[in-house]
Amino acid sequence: MPNSTGPLVVALLYDGLCTFEFGIVAEIFGLTRPEMGKNWYRFASCAVDDGPLRAHGGFLLMPDHGAELIGDADIIVVPGWRGVDAAVPQRLIDLLRDAHARGARLASICSGAFVLAATGLLDGATVATHWRYADALKARYTDILVDSASLYRSHGRISTSAGSAAGIDLLIEIVRQDFGTDAANSVARRLVMPAHRTGGQAQFLERPVPVAHQSAIAPLLDKIRTELQSAWTLRRMANECNMSLRTFVRRFTEATGVPPGEWIVGER
Repeated sequence: MPNSTGPLVVALLYDGLCTFEFGIVAEIFGLTRPEMGKNWYRFASCAVDDGPLRAHGGFLLMPDHGAELIGDADIIVVPGWRGVDAAVPQRLIDLLRDAHARGARLASICSGAFVLAATGLLDGATVATHWRYADALKARYTDILVDSASLYRSHGRISTSAGSAAGIDLLIEIVRQDFGTDAANSVARRLVMPAHRTGGQAQFLERPVPVAHQSAIAPLLDKIRTELQSAWTLRRMANECNMSLRTFVRRFTEATGVPPGEWIVGER
């Protein structure tokens, strides 16, 4: 763990680990960021299984800590679980319940929602997961509401996200809540990605956007990002794309998943 004094983020390791989703937790919270000062996050990972832990991609993990580290964590992140039909160990359920009871925050990425749902802490809440697993989550945990469209959802001190890239959005949102917009933007820039997507943004677009429309909107997005403090009215943006107002709003929303005004607010 780095020599900082900030919140301790602990990512769970287990046999059958979703490598990408663990990787983004380590990247965002575990990377050295001296520009953030001494209050930046501390990061560690812990094994919740005994024996060799195999990750997707054909390699073995050698954790530095056991599950007891959950007892010290301020934020606990559950990457995608090893299978939607895989049982969640009772010891892990108990540790997560105890952590939440003492004030820790819990977060899941993709099918990690199955682990948090198993604790009973999400009963009555609306949760996000990958759209492919939404029906299975609904069927198994009938006391929760499953949002198969949103990127991420929060319920008190528990947050859940859709799959893979949506996990990045959730983790950057946690950074924004803890350290402000400038810090979140800095992390996003280092990841070479947009600064912020709101949790309610759709996981995917129902219809593919025609290439011609993408080619018209993409240069505008790049220009807005370089001139975020300018007055970007609908008329100005439509003129940039040589479209009528009505056509522009429709094409923009098709391309980004959100209306122009909401997209600009998110970028700012």
